[in-house]
Amino acid sequence: MIAPFAERYRRALADPRLKRNLLAFQRAWRLTRDAAFDRLQAEGPGLGASTSSFADAKARLVAAKDSVLADPDAARARFVAAFAARGGTVHDAWTADDAREIVLRLLRERDVKLFAKGKSMVGEEVFLNHHLEAAGIRVVETDLGEWIVQLAHETPSHMVMPAIHKSRQQVATLLEAETRTDVDPDDIGAMVRLARAELRRVFLTADAGMIGANALIADTGTVMLVTNEGNGDLVSTLPKTLIVIAGWEKLVPTFADAASQLRLLARSATAQEITTYTSFITGADDGREIHLVLVDNGRSALHADPAFRDVLRCIRCAACADVCPSYQVVGGHVFGYIYSGPIGLVNTAAHHGLDAVAGPQSLCVSCNACATICPVDIPLPQQILRVRAKVVEAHGLPLAKRLAFAVWSRPRVFDVVMRAASVLQRPVRRGAFLRVPLPPAQRWRSVPALAATPARDTLLGRTFEPVETGPWANSQARGRTVAYFLQCITDRFAPEQAMAAIELLRACGARVVVPAGQHCCGLPPLDAGDRATARRMAKHTIRALEAVAADHYVSAGASCAIAIAHDYAELLADEPDWRVRAERIGSRTLDLLSFLERVADPPALPLRPDAPTVTMHSFCQTTNVMGSGDAGPGLLQRAGIPVRDLAERGVCCGFGGSTSIDHPELAREIAQRKLDNVRATGAAVLATDNPGCLLHLRGAADVAHDRFVVRHVAEVLLDGVRQ
Repeated sequence: MIAPFAERYRRALADPRLKRNLLAFQRAWRLTRDAAFDRLQAEGPGLGASTSSFADAKARLVAAKDSVLADPDAARARFVAAFAARGGTVHDAWTADDAREIVLRLLRERDVKLFAKGKSMVGEEVFLNHHLEAAGIRVVETDLGEWIVQLAHETPSHMVMPAIHKSRQQVATLLEAETRTDVDPDDIGAMVRLARAELRRVFLTADAGMIGANALIADTGTVMLVTNEGNGDLVSTLPKTLIVIAGWEKLVPTFADAASQLRLLARSATAQEITTYTSFITGADDGREIHLVLVDNGRSALHADPAFRDVLRCIRCAACADVCPSYQVVGGHVFGYIYSGPIGLVNTAAHHGLDAVAGPQSLCVSCNACATICPVDIPLPQQILRVRAKVVEAHGLPLAKRLAFAVWSRPRVFDVVMRAASVLQRPVRRGAFLRVPLPPAQRWRSVPALAATPARDTLLGRTFEPVETGPWANSQARGRTVAYFLQCITDRFAPEQAMAAIELLRACGARVVVPAGQHCCGLPPLDAGDRATARRMAKHTIRALEAVAADHYVSAGASCAIAIAHDYAELLADEPDWRVRAERIGSRTLDLLSFLERVADPPALPLRPDAPTVTMHSFCQTTNVMGSGDAGPGLLQRAGIPVRDLAERGVCCGFGGSTSIDHPELAREIAQRKLDNVRATGAAVLATDNPGCLLHLRGAADVAHDRFVVRHVAEVLLDGVRQ
């Protein structure tokens, strides 16, 4: 029914049109989505809106959803009683098989031959069409995108725009085959008119209809349906039998709660103020009947696990897919299963089993963009890592990763191996890179060379006193002690970055201590799903940082600082003493740019027009987790450095930890998007705040023979302050 992941992945990578069209869509959607919420904030108060900002509207809807999740049985009982009181019948479907059999029984009892189906992701989830067609019932999807997908014998590639992966030429071919009519692929209006005429006959002759539900209102037993085409209204009013299929997580307590969902849904899904049609169906008219198939299919299992319960807030807006860099490259048939995008990486395991998501989840680059855009505040990045850990528990790590983490997690062994590698690389080292043969999939990026002397040899255990004079010496950081965390990539590949960061902190008047016992924060195994190894490495890091007295813990490796500040407490949640220690350290941990902006707050220096122009790639988690995406350009300007704005500054560069090694074709496309934006600036220097991004982009720029230099922002800032 659905091809294996590897086959889907290869097919998507071979389709240049797919990634080109999805990139154009994502860029346009983001602009219009942001504009829609800006208008809400500007105009909402004057119109009496109680929640006019995205944050306020989100908090209101989250509260409503959480009130149902606090006691779903009670909310369900209220809805069922109200629905039944108005003439409806509820059918409980614990599994996908139950849902299919219930619908088939209802249709057979009524001798239904033609079944008109409105858009329903739950119908897709349980593979309803295939089951009914096998039983001899003709099923026609009446949503235009769903109909196109049905004609192609595919599943939706997007929850809101199911045929977004199709070109107009492909659609024309499908319509010609179905209608036996010549179709001009360049006349989209004519194609829509043809589809309308075909589907109208279905509306008028169908024996029964089906719709999904955007919300089930418990107080009144009302079904809320949100559409743009009007097919939902026709399907729900013309046939005498209406079947609604929905998961129980669509329950909301009141009409006011449903209205709060409307405020967010269209803006998040299609960037509209409101959709063309919003329908409320309460009970059945005379001579008609309404049935609700209320589906569980793994939802209770999600609810029973506190780590995944929040995913049941989802309103199926697909905003998470619309900002996902991996989705942009391969589309929803690869980055997901039935539910596409980041949300599909979480709920697929519950609905279709862990094997269905084992491949797709490996494409997540952990940029956290999905978390910033979600209108119901689902912690998708953490949940995806949890799914990855479940995959590792079930299938184990690949041998190469097991061996790597076995070495990486043992500081002394790691040190010996890295020093030996530094010596062995000499014959093939050429400057900053190793010139070695690579597999074709990896040739777009040069391999970085290890430093001859790691940073730890000159920095570990040392204390650096503050600089007494200089343009930033009297910043708000003066008098503070900073414990500096080296970060293993910086330590072994780019010690000059660590030295620049320490000197920059000193230049801001801070006293810097480099804890002697530090090693790796444990982020690599955490990102790979090896939580046991990550926990051991996290504890080692906590001990090392606790050994020094400091006001703040800072790293120019933004990914490590964010892991310590935001991941450790959750990683160690099952060990209360360690969680407290993690929270204590995490509350004082900042990445370098956040420390400079929020703590040091240095003064602005005169612009140096003769300095090389700089553009800034903000590490995606700096932007999406720390909320410091503007810090880099702002600090560069304070240092008197001419800055050129970078389009999509905070969009992931494609490094994504081991994802760029496991899926180099995906990483190449995401990196190309970033480098195209950099080239458009004409800047002489590309600065970034995360060492992994730096090595990744520097290697790609080297192979592409780009003229700009890739440097850590600490090096660039230090140059500015010293000048």
